[in-house]
Parts: sequence; C-alpha cells; structure tokens
Amino acid sequence: MKNLIILTAILFGLNATSYAQTEKVTLSTEAQAKISLEKKSHDFGTIEEGVQATVTFTFKNTGNAPLILNSVKASCGCTTPKWTKEPIAPGSEGQVTAIYNSKGRPGNFSKTITIKHNGVGGTEFLTIRGVVNKAPAPVTPTVVAP
Repeated sequence: MKNLIILTAILFGLNATSYAQTEKVTLSTEAQAKISLEKKSHDFGTIEEGVQATVTFTFKNTGNAPLILNSVKASCGCTTPKWTKEPIAPGSEGQVTAIYNSKGRPGNFSKTITIKHNGVGGTEFLTIRGVVNKAPAPVTPTVVAP
C-alpha cells in the first residue's frame, strides 16, 4: 500500500511538471505587441514664457500582434498628450505628441508622459524638459497731464 501511494505521488508530480513545461512553450509562442520608441526624452532647451512647446515621439510596433495604447497621461495639467488611438499593426508606426504650456511657468521644468499599452512590458515613460525664460513685464503707458 505504501508503494502504491509513493508511485501515485511520483506519477502525479511528473504529470504536473510535464504540463508546466508545455504551458511555458505555449506562452512564448503567443502573438505579442512590442513598442519600440525612437527616443524617450526631449530637451526643448530655453523657451520664452507663453510658448506652446510641442514635440512628437514616434514609435513602431515590432511585435507580431496589434499594439493598442490604453492610456497616455501627463504628470501635470500643463502638458497635454495626443496619441494614435487606433490599433497599430505589426510593422506600423504611431505617435505620441506632448504639448507643454509655458504660460505662467518660468524656470526649469521636467515632465513625464506615461504610456500604458498591451505590448511587452505594458508601460513606457517619456520625458520632456527645458527652461522657460520669464516674459518681460508689460509696459503701461504713463499719461502726463499738461
């Protein structure tokens, strides 16, 4: 009886190991999207206050399944992202555009755009940075009475 229990346990263990190995092979051959960005950061350098600084990040789907951008969010309200909304076929390109509003924001800035997607890794981060020169104060004309 003891041998029967041990033999059953060994057979069960071999069956489970065989199933786990088969499952790993199946997962590695599944179709997956993969995002490949040309660049992940952009430095605007020095810009004048009030400028709408814009940069477009281009990426390619190097996977073997359609790539879908689920959400694209900026780290603050001063940056507005726009992106390719439709699925990107394998081998095709898409874009994420970041628009930074420098009005009322003199000084250094560094902002992050987070891309959530269905591809390998699931998340990408883009960075924009630069320096905003303070706009000169408006000159108010002085009226002198005679």
